[in-house]
Order: sequence, then structure tokens, then C-alpha cells
Amino acid sequence: MTEATVLAKKGNKVKKYRKPLNINIGMLIFSAVFIYVIICVVMYFQSSHIVRYEVKEGSLAANNIYRGIALREETVVNTQAAGYVNFYAREGERVAKDDLVYIIDETGRLSEEISDSSLGENTLSDRELAEFRSEIVNFMHGFDSNRYDTTYDFKYSLKNTVLKLANANMLQTLNETGSSTSANIVNMCAAPMTGIVAYWVDGYETLTPEGVTEAVFDEKTYEKKQMLGNELAAIGDAVYKLSTNENWSIVIPIEPDRGAELEEEGYVKVRFLKNQYESWGKTKLLNNSDGKTYLQLSFTNSMVTFVSERFMDVELIVHDETGLKIPNSSIVEKEFFLIDEEYITAGENGETAVMRQCYNEDGSTSTEVIDMEVYSYDEKEGVYYVDAESVLDAGDVLHKSDSQDTYTVSKRATLIGVYNMNKGYADFKQINILYQNEEYAIVKANTKYGLNVYDYIVLDAASVSDDQFIYETNKTNTTSTGEQK
Repeated sequence: MTEATVLAKKGNKVKKYRKPLNINIGMLIFSAVFIYVIICVVMYFQSSHIVRYEVKEGSLAANNIYRGIALREETVVNTQAAGYVNFYAREGERVAKDDLVYIIDETGRLSEEISDSSLGENTLSDRELAEFRSEIVNFMHGFDSNRYDTTYDFKYSLKNTVLKLANANMLQTLNETGSSTSANIVNMCAAPMTGIVAYWVDGYETLTPEGVTEAVFDEKTYEKKQMLGNELAAIGDAVYKLSTNENWSIVIPIEPDRGAELEEEGYVKVRFLKNQYESWGKTKLLNNSDGKTYLQLSFTNSMVTFVSERFMDVELIVHDETGLKIPNSSIVEKEFFLIDEEYITAGENGETAVMRQCYNEDGSTSTEVIDMEVYSYDEKEGVYYVDAESVLDAGDVLHKSDSQDTYTVSKRATLIGVYNMNKGYADFKQINILYQNEEYAIVKANTKYGLNVYDYIVLDAASVSDDQFIYETNKTNTTSTGEQK
């Protein structure tokens, strides 16, 4: 029998030994620090956090880039005979009435001779080489990878230029030989009127500015037919077109308010993004049949430069306001009392003050000088904006310093401003907004009661109240706050 069995029979109970709890100073310090950290974390998430913003000079460039449709006086010319068309005039070239534009090869023999002939090396003149350089440079400056389809227009333009040079040499040979056989199969087609030659049509040749609608700008359904040299054409097919007037226009969709502003100005400077060329366009606001608003920009020059373009990206160069740049979230409205300038006097420390009527214990009246901060001055009305209800109350009676005239405080007005935090509390400062978009505003600099560059303002005006103390906790833009006592 074991000893444990014997003890159990005797009724003895075995109790587990518990070690005493040893509390030392290290555990107390650790517990206190842990509790403090927890309290700080809870207070951090429960307290409001103010982000400051440093005022700097800047400007706002509005989104002034628009895609418009170019409209010209265009006349489409159709063929009077069937055959292979070979162009003689270069696209973008001005031709006079009865100038040769293209030839019709009814049998195809001339086309075979052109195909078999070779220009060889060093056969292009400096003028002819300049044509290629001009087309290549214009394409390089206006190329946009998002609009790769323009590469095909460039390809066709170069091809037509090459064929035009080949045709010119072939015509010179025909004239020198005087072949009657060739003369019988070739029709010389001249221009019916003066104009700029273009070898493409798209159905918008008769479109007017008033006829522009939102559907016109749907380039997914837009079809541009490029005329290619040395191709077979039937009688009545469109072979080229003439732009007969140097006056032309671009129509862009625009917001009604902005369009009205530009129309009121009369003219606006336009930059063509394809080649960075700039010109002044006359503005006219259009309210077309689809209920949308459009702006017509009319030009009297440079039409020939863009004769191969229907849709164009342009930038409207308007005056950009420059001043102090602040976020819209900092802007707040505050109400003030209006005090006539005649009742403003100088206080003991040279600050702005008023003489307010007060009552003595015996019931008599007297005046007291009260210093106050002025937030704005309206020269036209001759009134000062002073803080409402912080020093004065509605119904207070003010006295002139040199007469018995009185003024009862009652008139109120609001100012637009921001909360300056340079002095450690939310100090309202008036701002004069010059220009504003959805995110920022440009305000006038160097005003008497306004902001200065490098001032710190509250980023979110809704996060503070008037005269609220602001304590910085670190050197970042995040601060904690406390109420002014």
C-alpha cells in the first residue's frame, strides 16, 4: 500500500501550493505606459485633426482643349469620263480656273507607261524635294499615337505627290513628242474655278455651323474617302474638291456659360495642336437643333494649312489669372457687422476702435472705447466689417468721436475667406477670388486684410470654428486642436 493511499484513508486532503504574487516597480511602470498608450490612441481617433496648407503663388490653367470640326466652302468635282485618274495638281495647291488638275486615261495605256517608267536617281528638283520635306515635317509634328489612322492619310498624300511628279514628267514627254495616239486616249481635266485642291470627300462638304449636332462628332461612324491616283473611276464619280474661300471656321462643343463669355469677348486666340500654329478666331455662340451649345471660331487665314483636316484639336488661349492658389475646401463664409466709417476711431494702442454707449450704476450714460479687429473695408459704401457678436451686439449704440451723432449696430453682411493659423488659432482672413475651378481658387495677393504668400491656412474649413486654438503636435501638416478659453 502506497503512502498516498494511507493518507487518503486517514482523511487528509492534499492542497496545491500557490506561489505569492511578486509586484515590482518594473511591472507598475510597464502597466502605466501601456494604459497611457491606449488612452492616447483612443483620444487620437476621437479628436479632430486639422491639416494645414501653405499658401503659394500659382495660376489655374483651365481645360481649354477642344476637338472641333472644320467647315469650309467646298465644291466637289466629278469626272466627265471613265478611265484611270492621274492627278497633276498637288493636294493643298491653289489652282486657277482652267488650270490642269488631273488627266483621264481611258485605255490605261498611259498608266502602263507611267508604271514602266522610272524617275531614277537625282531626278527631283529642289522644289520637288521641298514638297516631300514639308509633308513629312507636318506629319511628324502633328502625329498622335492615339490616332494612328492619320498615318494612312499621310501615306496617300505621299503617294499622290509621287504620282503627280511622275505624271508631270510623262505629260512633258507627251508634249515634246506630240503623240496623236496618246492625245486621243488622254483627257485633260481643268479646274472649273479657283480654289485649293483636296483629294478626299466625307459628305460634310455642305455642312453649315448651324447644322452641327452631337452626332457629327461621332468619329466611329465617320467615313473619309481618300482619292488615289492611277485608279479607275466611272463617269460621275467624285475625283477631287476645291476649297474656294480663304474664310473658314471651326465649331466646337462648349459649356453655355463659358461660350457666352467667349462670345462677349469677340475674339479668342487659338492654338492648333497639330503644328502649334496660333491665330485669332472670331467667336459666335450657337444653340443648334439638338439642344447643345457650340462655339464657332471663324478665321480669315491659314485655311490651306489644314485643308486635309476635318476634325481638329485646338486650344483656346485665354488669360490665366495669377495670384495665391488655395484649395476650395479652405474657403468659408462668415457674417460680420457693418460699421459706418465715421464711427471708427483709434484706440489707446493705435488699433481700430469704436466708442460704445454704456450705462452707469446710477442710470446715467457714458461711452467706452472698445478695440476691435477689422476684417475688411468697403470704400464704395464707406463701411468697415467687424466681427459679429464677439465684441459688439446687435442694438449697441455707437458715438462719433467729435459729435453727438449715434449709430445703432444692426446691419450685417458676409465675407468669403479662409482661416489663417499663423498665430496658433483660427483667424479669419478675407479673400478676393479671381478665378476658380472644381478644386482650387486663385485669390488676389497683397490685400490689406487678406493673405500673404507662405501663410498657413486650414485645409478643411469645416474642421474648425472661429478663434479655435490650434496646437501643432509635430512638424508635419497634421495638428490637434483645443478650444480657446
